Amino acid sequence: MLAGLTALLFSIGAYAVSGSSDATLARGDKALAAKQYDVAYKEYAHLASHNGLAQFDLGLIERNGWGRPADPVKACNWFEQAAHNKVPAAEQFLGDCYAQGIDRPVDGNAAVQWYMKAADAGVFYALCDAGELYLSGDIVPKDAQQGLALCARAAQLGSTPAMRRVADAYREGKSVPQNLSAARYWYGQAAERHDVEAQYRLGVMLSQGDGGDVNLPQALGWLEIAASEGYAPAYLPVAVLYANSAVDPKTGALPPDVLAKIYMWNSAAQATNHNPEERATMDRIEQLTLSVMPAQWRPDLDRRVKAYLAQHGESPSHQ
Repeated sequence: MLAGLTALLFSIGAYAVSGSSDATLARGDKALAAKQYDVAYKEYAHLASHNGLAQFDLGLIERNGWGRPADPVKACNWFEQAAHNKVPAAEQFLGDCYAQGIDRPVDGNAAVQWYMKAADAGVFYALCDAGELYLSGDIVPKDAQQGLALCARAAQLGSTPAMRRVADAYREGKSVPQNLSAARYWYGQAAERHDVEAQYRLGVMLSQGDGGDVNLPQALGWLEIAASEGYAPAYLPVAVLYANSAVDPKTGALPPDVLAKIYMWNSAAQATNHNPEERATMDRIEQLTLSVMPAQWRPDLDRRVKAYLAQHGESPSHQ
């Protein structure tokens, strides 16, 4: 009876400790979501001696410089503790620490081992982290085929960044033979999953016929989706494609909504793109647009462009 009572008291005590830890972690998570970084740090620190999730969150705060100067060394120390407590994302980040030699010697083999641990636990992009090491050959023996295979495996398991990375490798043709049709396929897969860079790359390939037939309507569609998400490299291609749209057969002119889009996307490009050759294209588009666009449209369109750029963190320097 006494033994049973002792066991019961022990289990109740363990439950109380666990419940207290969960509550503390929840308070830290709430503070972190509210960007109350000092509060979050203190809550996580209460659990740091034994709780892997708290250790990982402390590492994130140190790595990202949330509420304090970024400290990669402290971040890696926290990630190491969390990784040994089997937190999958911490295992991936500890791989980064070994790959970059943060507070430890660069160790490609250790990096690969931690990436693979993370991948086995469901962090599939970690496969591509390992693959990148083999593709570059800087800290492990170069093996481009194995590197691409690891990234492809991550892509097949549903990692959107890995899909884009595989597409990049096939498009660039540096580490592996160029295969534009494969690049277009993987950009398409990533684009469907809302990767804005993949949407941009796919749009460019569709507009130029790289890896398949030219399809200008699809190209414009993907490029404008990327542009609408604030992906600045897409602004000018969208303006160019709209500028080359078919005219209205009844009027012999571009429809008013198309004309407005040309002006606005070109204006957004002018505010963010400082490439001299492309600026010449932007200037020509602006001159042609202003020659046919009613002058009274301009103030309202300029306001809309300015608001859009502010929303996406750009400074409209030309307005």
